[in-house]
Amino acid sequence: MLELRSYVGGKWVAGQGARQALVNPATEAPIASASSEGVDLGAALEYARKTGGPALRALSFAARGALLKAIADAMQEARDELIELGISNGGNTRSDAKFDVDGAIGTLLAYAETGTSLGTTKILLDGEGIQLGRSPRFHGQHILTPRRGVAVHINAFNFPAWGFAEKAAVALLAGMPVLSKPATSSAMVAHRIVELIVEGKLLPEGALQFLAGAARDLVERLGAQDVLAFTGSGDTGERIRAQPNVIRNSVRVNVEADSLNAAVLGPDVAPRSDMYELFLKEVVRDMTQKAGQKCTAIRRVIVPAQVAQEVKSDLAELLAVIKVGDPADEDTKMGPLATASQLAEARGGIEQLGGKIVFGSAGKILEKGFFISPVLIEGPGPVVHEREVFGPIASLIAYSDNPGEIVARGNGGLVCSIHSEDPAFIEHTVAEVAPWHGRIYLGHPKVELSPGPGTVLPQLVHGGPGRAGGGEELGGPRGLAFYLQRTALEGARPVIAKITGAKQP
Repeated sequence: MLELRSYVGGKWVAGQGARQALVNPATEAPIASASSEGVDLGAALEYARKTGGPALRALSFAARGALLKAIADAMQEARDELIELGISNGGNTRSDAKFDVDGAIGTLLAYAETGTSLGTTKILLDGEGIQLGRSPRFHGQHILTPRRGVAVHINAFNFPAWGFAEKAAVALLAGMPVLSKPATSSAMVAHRIVELIVEGKLLPEGALQFLAGAARDLVERLGAQDVLAFTGSGDTGERIRAQPNVIRNSVRVNVEADSLNAAVLGPDVAPRSDMYELFLKEVVRDMTQKAGQKCTAIRRVIVPAQVAQEVKSDLAELLAVIKVGDPADEDTKMGPLATASQLAEARGGIEQLGGKIVFGSAGKILEKGFFISPVLIEGPGPVVHEREVFGPIASLIAYSDNPGEIVARGNGGLVCSIHSEDPAFIEHTVAEVAPWHGRIYLGHPKVELSPGPGTVLPQLVHGGPGRAGGGEELGGPRGLAFYLQRTALEGARPVIAKITGAKQP
């Protein structure tokens, strides 16, 4: 059985004491183990600050972008191996494992291009310069420079490749060293990616470290120049923000947490129309891709009351052809949940949602593995706007007047999708739901090659207010700001121009 080790201080370090087992979610067979006990976390943070940080800051944005390109190339060469690990350790179908790995590669390449566009500068200008007095020589300019700490990344179990890349790409391009801690249960993919980076000597020493196993007191060790990006439950995010050192040192924290994403069908959309069929397709895809274990998956399906019964029937028909089983089998369309605890939480969540199950079951469907069928619930209780059930579970909610008001009850989400061809309805609904979301997806059958609402694009902001965590990641160059300090320069214009010599982000 493989022993996952941490990579800290420029070397691989085996954990001590009791180890956590990593299993194949389809068979429950142990395949690896990990422990962080005995790893000197304080030394790892100092190594990043004193070795990795200076090495990255010595490089231009273009040079850092070239490093990201090299990582993407290494992952592309090992793509088949990473996909197989996603199948065995993550319970992903081959298609779902490709979604994770290819998303990671695409994000790295996108930020490599951003680095190229920013060029040889090491300082970014933030906005236009400002004349501060009667004389044009008295000048002000906001600049962005890398913070002098370490970027700690605590990632979720569902996207071990993409989750790693979407955080690390932005931090490394910004010039901050990274300490990446994946969810232990599915850490084999991220572990192998870091092995590829280390074996190929693709980054300067100290620029990337990796923690296998529990985070222990990692968060409690962060200081004023450090940042923390966390993806996981809202409860854990709340505890992180409440840490005394986080409050005392004003540690920057970005949280991506629970999200009750909604899909809204406009009252103008007729059954059997192209828009209607696209709506059904995207709901089913988001319910079942990665077994519904996506932060962007559709949880609430909000449709006009006059077509609710037809939507229910059509969704049930489409879900019925989704074969659930061993993801290693080519015919399988949906694999298991990632862990036994995730399965137990999904079953408990279905019970809490209430309403009537109109497709699927919360019961056991295979002798081994953490499997559950897709579940569609009609007429759920109020908890549907309060709890995210992380699995292939969605609730059908009928509206007669204002769907935006129903969406807003979720108190913040990552993405809301709207399917309509009525400009007035779209404009009104966007205005209603935009304050509660980081992204709004406007579905249309004439938009070719659209990845749908569940795909996170590196060019656009990923995050959301309220329940979704209140954070932002990605968004092209916007994402760099989390890792950079904004400073106002005030003085003689020629001096400031000489200091900056920078490009507009």
